[in-house]
Amino acid sequence: MGINTERDIEANLQIGPTDQGMVRLFIEADGLEIPMDFSPEEAEDIASEIMAAVKAAQAKG
Repeated sequence: MGINTERDIEANLQIGPTDQGMVRLFIEADGLEIPMDFSPEEAEDIASEIMAAVKAAQAKG
């Protein structure tokens, strides 16, 4: 199993700020809920990684 392994699973992703000043990624799939909280700085790093992946995918497509 890895990043290139396809799965037939539907999931819902929500992203937003918490009342504690964190950024929450909330994933729900098949009745499983996964809340992941990150500091704003960590969230910026994640956003940068997502943008780098977007650019790499665009270069391949």
